[in-house]
Amino acid sequence: MSPLAHPEAPPSRVLPPDVSEESFAAAFGAVRAVIGDDNVHDDFETVSRYYDAFPVTDGETDFAPSGVVYPATTEDVQAIVRIANEYLVPLHAFSTGRNLGYGGSAPRTAGTLLLDLGKRMNKVLEINPKYAYALVEPGVSYFDLYNAIQEQGYALWIDAPDLAWGSVIGNTLDRGVGYTPYGNHDMWKSGLEVVLPDGDVLRTGMGGLPGSNTWQLFSPSFGPQPDNLFVQSNYGIVTKMGIQLLPTPPDSLTFQITFENASDLSAIIDTMLPLRINMAPLQNVPVLRNIFLDAAQVSKRSDWFDGVGPIPEKVVEEMKRELNLGYWNFYGTCYGPRPVIDQYIGMIEDAFSQIPGAKFYTTETRPHTEEDRGAHTLHDRHKINTGVPTVEEANVFNWIPNAGHFFFSPISAPDGADAERQFQMVKKRADEFEKDYCAQFVVGLREMHHISLLLYDTRDADHRRGTLGLVRELIDEAAAEGYGEYRSHNVLNDQIAATYSWNDNAQRRFNEKIKDALDPNGILNPGKSGIWPARLRGRGL
Repeated sequence: MSPLAHPEAPPSRVLPPDVSEESFAAAFGAVRAVIGDDNVHDDFETVSRYYDAFPVTDGETDFAPSGVVYPATTEDVQAIVRIANEYLVPLHAFSTGRNLGYGGSAPRTAGTLLLDLGKRMNKVLEINPKYAYALVEPGVSYFDLYNAIQEQGYALWIDAPDLAWGSVIGNTLDRGVGYTPYGNHDMWKSGLEVVLPDGDVLRTGMGGLPGSNTWQLFSPSFGPQPDNLFVQSNYGIVTKMGIQLLPTPPDSLTFQITFENASDLSAIIDTMLPLRINMAPLQNVPVLRNIFLDAAQVSKRSDWFDGVGPIPEKVVEEMKRELNLGYWNFYGTCYGPRPVIDQYIGMIEDAFSQIPGAKFYTTETRPHTEEDRGAHTLHDRHKINTGVPTVEEANVFNWIPNAGHFFFSPISAPDGADAERQFQMVKKRADEFEKDYCAQFVVGLREMHHISLLLYDTRDADHRRGTLGLVRELIDEAAAEGYGEYRSHNVLNDQIAATYSWNDNAQRRFNEKIKDALDPNGILNPGKSGIWPARLRGRGL
């Protein structure tokens, strides 16, 4: 992974909007009195660790925090929120800060005070093997939860994202995805404890009933269900969350299908849809990855091409031959008793064999060896698809020197024509900006996340500017075609929010009404997801 591209010399302190040095010092002192000197920091050495690890702007202090504090309990968070209201100091709470490519732990508004919840609020509070759920604090990573389950010997799986170093709560609240049948993390959360912007505490769902033993079993309760108001929002700070776990199936087998040509995309997607929407034989969240993304797991760009601009077609053909991969490579896993798996695998192979040149492998027929580097992703996907956390996908940062990445993540219908249209749109722009099109389609039941991973040299200002310019163009072009992003970097929040403009921006106006009702002082993460409080709205922050 590339080193952090932080300022090397301490800049002057970045204060929140409309907060004087005296007010900030008073607020900081009040927080220190609550949680202790060791848990309150505003020195550059500490604070700079929380800058965006993959900066995309030229300003040294764009999105820079003013300080960081380490609460240990929900009560600590309540006290800090009340102090922030008194002094109008904005807060940004995060879990582990590993949201790389989307801004990391950096706040949307420069000068915001950070609450690093992961530092001390990192306990697995409960694992229930009978009902297959866990209750966790924000600092619990996927590795932590996996290890806790293994230590107890429970026959339960977690569902982890590509890089499992992140927080279970943090990933879920930013609409992260995984790849088992429980891959839609937002769907499997169950019961939240939330500190509201005034310092009050809410338990959602059945957690609102004293003595209830069904808080993690039934997400709703009586009346409106507010849980999703706290997803990708700035309406509260989640301090506990239930997550449902997958009982370990009898057996599993992961497959890889390689497709020779870029032009096969439409046929792949149209073949896949009926197999996926029925939840069988495609049972998990499968992924369709292109050659550059898979090659970046086992090699560097310079191994193939030293030039500038798009990798030439003849080199792409060489990559495919040497790695025994296609331009598109499809990965999924089947689960159940072995006869069921064999039947499903046969159905999948029969369906995709209609596409000329398709080749079918499984983890049993294609072992991972030093000689066969193209099998690397197959075996890594098997771990991820069977509840084993990994960080192998971080190999992609070796593709170019000082690599950072920026995501462009529009949603596509699971339709061949839509997938082809998005592919051509992103590939054309990537070529123009001399970027490699590293991408995958993550396949839900009725939609696909088209995740383009745009790598750039974090130490090169032209690379940073060019990548940001590329994504800004893609956002506008995609919106004009009716495609919207589901997740974004801080720097793009306002632009993306503005694309959801139906009925004079009804969504944004609705979000602002909720913000102003719950958080009249605009304390919690102002600007997150393009949601600004009244006192900071329209100021170009």
